[in-house]
Amino acid sequence: MPNDVSKPLTTAAGSFPNAMLSEVYEQPRAIRETIRQNVDGDIIFGQALQPIENALFAFKKIIIAASGSSRHAGLAGEIMMEDLAGIAVDVEYASEYCYRSTHAGADPIVVVITQSGETADTTAAQREALNRGAKTVAISNVADSTISREASAKLNTCAGLEKAVPATKSFTSQLTILYLLSLFLARKRGRLTSETTRAHLIELDAIPAEIEKALPQWNTLALACAREFQHARAFLFLGRGVHYSIAREAALKLKEISYVQAEGMPAGELRHGPNALIDDQLPIIVIATRDASDPDSMLRYHKTLAVIEHIKATGGKTIAIATAGDREIAKIANHVIFVPPAPELLLPILEVVPLQLFAYHFAILNGCNVDAPRNLVKAVVTE
Repeated sequence: MPNDVSKPLTTAAGSFPNAMLSEVYEQPRAIRETIRQNVDGDIIFGQALQPIENALFAFKKIIIAASGSSRHAGLAGEIMMEDLAGIAVDVEYASEYCYRSTHAGADPIVVVITQSGETADTTAAQREALNRGAKTVAISNVADSTISREASAKLNTCAGLEKAVPATKSFTSQLTILYLLSLFLARKRGRLTSETTRAHLIELDAIPAEIEKALPQWNTLALACAREFQHARAFLFLGRGVHYSIAREAALKLKEISYVQAEGMPAGELRHGPNALIDDQLPIIVIATRDASDPDSMLRYHKTLAVIEHIKATGGKTIAIATAGDREIAKIANHVIFVPPAPELLLPILEVVPLQLFAYHFAILNGCNVDAPRNLVKAVVTE
């Protein structure tokens, strides 16, 4: 059933027709609070990881186990940890972890991520990890949840109660905590100095204000794009590197609240089969942000521009998420939504928000209940 807009929801972020839009706008506060609760000066996590201190010096790899949006956050966290801390990371579907080989060595630390802390598959994955002798770190939005109580150590996101089924503020809070974990591990392993760590924290601190400033324009542009493509029944989302995880998350948001088919994939994989789908009826949303100070980011960006040019030449239509100041992208993409400049590994926190808004407006225009999509529940508590 459509949302009841006759009873607006009033929160600290303003007055909204439903919980999902309210929670999109609450993200700056949620990110700030997650930072505030987990950082003191340049000290990250305080004593939260003290219970696994010995393991932090001995582990060989990290395994992340999660489902749904939490797994997409984990995919971003994988690249954050590998790039900043030089750690080998594998990301597993929580529902598959228990059935993988029990003989895999490498003394891992297993990081489990779940908004509710009660997700059955993720809880089962943690229990299996503990049975195998691994230390676990639970990332949850509920401090006294089952997964947090049973973990070797726990880290709390501080998004506050999230009523809508689609993850929005809990997702960006998870990205925030995973970035902090990456900085913590990098510092622990001597990959970052205290001064460099402090500089990274200052850059992270700036993100909530940037989101606050951009939200009104993002909302307007996302609505305009949703109106143009309102009758599309399938979408592709493309991203490279850390942005692939956001392409996956954006596709999930769209399909779970509007019931259309959407797929997120690495931009470089388009020509390996999905190219056959391109026509003027299939909108393709491309994450083409860049960090001008990072040569690897710029290389990925130019490769992504080439993909957009190919889509245009093939008759496809694109919406690009790009970095403010980019004059090249508007020449080839049909629509562009700009996000503020930021370091490569922090761009996902920015770029996911306009994509949440696009999914929201598309669903509303098609008469869907964004707070309670059919067949879905907030926490999947049965396997």
